[in-house]
Amino acid sequence: MSTDIFMITPNPIVSGVIWFMVFAVFLYMARDSAHKAIRSFSRVLNNGLRLSSRALEPLEKRLALRNREVLLAAGRSEKERKIEREFERVTSSVSKELADTPSLYRKISEELTKLEEDYKESVEVPPSPPGWVNAVEAVAKIPSKGDPVVVDILEDIHESLVKAHNATTEEYRNTRKERHQLLKDMMPAWRRVLKTMENADKNVTSLLERAKVIDRYMDEYEDILNGTDRAVRMLSSSSFVQFFISSFVLIFAFGVAMVNFHLIARPMAEMVGGNTFIGVHKVSDISALFILLLEITMGLFLMESLRVTSLFPIIGSMKDSMRIKMMWGTFALLLSLASIEAGLAYMRDLLMQDDLATSALLRDGSIVAGSTDFTWITTVTQMGMGFILPFALVLVAIPLESFVHSLRTVLGVAGIVAIRSVAFLLRLIGHGFHYLGSTMIHAYDLVIFAPLWIEQAIRNRSSGPKEVLAGDRRKVDPPELVKEAS
Repeated sequence: MSTDIFMITPNPIVSGVIWFMVFAVFLYMARDSAHKAIRSFSRVLNNGLRLSSRALEPLEKRLALRNREVLLAAGRSEKERKIEREFERVTSSVSKELADTPSLYRKISEELTKLEEDYKESVEVPPSPPGWVNAVEAVAKIPSKGDPVVVDILEDIHESLVKAHNATTEEYRNTRKERHQLLKDMMPAWRRVLKTMENADKNVTSLLERAKVIDRYMDEYEDILNGTDRAVRMLSSSSFVQFFISSFVLIFAFGVAMVNFHLIARPMAEMVGGNTFIGVHKVSDISALFILLLEITMGLFLMESLRVTSLFPIIGSMKDSMRIKMMWGTFALLLSLASIEAGLAYMRDLLMQDDLATSALLRDGSIVAGSTDFTWITTVTQMGMGFILPFALVLVAIPLESFVHSLRTVLGVAGIVAIRSVAFLLRLIGHGFHYLGSTMIHAYDLVIFAPLWIEQAIRNRSSGPKEVLAGDRRKVDPPELVKEAS
């Protein structure tokens, strides 16, 4: 019945054509208003999206500036910490290695003085000629002329000279032997002096290398203070590297925590009851998770007390006595928790053995002899894991600190990328609405193509000859006449 209302003729196709022509006429009559409405709608959407995209630019700049400030502040804090530690190491080196420099130089001076004295004693002194040489020379000038008395005297003198020569030679040999012994005794002293100088040179070289490291840190620190683009790029790349490395280590630590959790979950179910629930979670699982989180917390406090990390600045700013007490307290509590876990692991092994024995009895009613000869291996392994894993989780504080500090930079960069992507998407959608308006106008004209064709034909018929004459005049007449004619 409802379709019969629109049936103008018995033929539905003819009725559809007539209604389409009527609808096209109405659309043709509203053509100008419809075009203006479509243009206005597309312009409003385009301008609105473009304004929204431009409104995001200040937010992007503020976020980039904030990210830059956070990055420079974190880099400045890190460099200050590194420079402080290098100065502490230099101070320690100076106090330990160079504190005995005066005694070292005094020792070297004493050794050198002793060496000089030994060297002076070892100098070879030629023996002085005997006093009777001149007397012998005078006697030798006496003419003998075959006098036997003179011959005997000369023979006695010769024998005396030979004896004196032998005594002098023996004395000279003894003197050289003593000199060589002194030179031999000087070798350990020279070696001690050389070793002392090598140690001093090693200490000075170590200080020079640390000074070079401090100079490099100071140059980087100056770049950070000046806020140079090079420093920002270096800090940004370093933050991303730390983020990915710390994320990988934290994933590994999460796996260790899961192993630790399953190690104590079964015995905790026997202690607190495995059929008790809080919501949808077992009380035993919650208790095991609580022990695990308590161990991680104690590990964080222990690393903070040791000043390895700085997640809680108030712990690092405590007095040394209070901080040391806190360190020993957290270590004692962590040791107690590790011992408790070792006991729970032993209990877990007993429960597993009971389950195996029960299943064996249910299968064939007997237990295989000798099947429990090597069960102590699994018992010791589980107890060792229960005792060691809590201490392994202590080291989670180091990658956690790196992850927290680098996460700010990564989130800032991700926020900038997200804002730029949204701005680009808004501009793209705005241009899409702009061209969509033009497309809708053409589609609107396509629907009313028949009235538009009729209108164009009427205009061409009514203004055709004038346009031809005008066109002929434009071809012949100069531009001034064409302008006057128009």
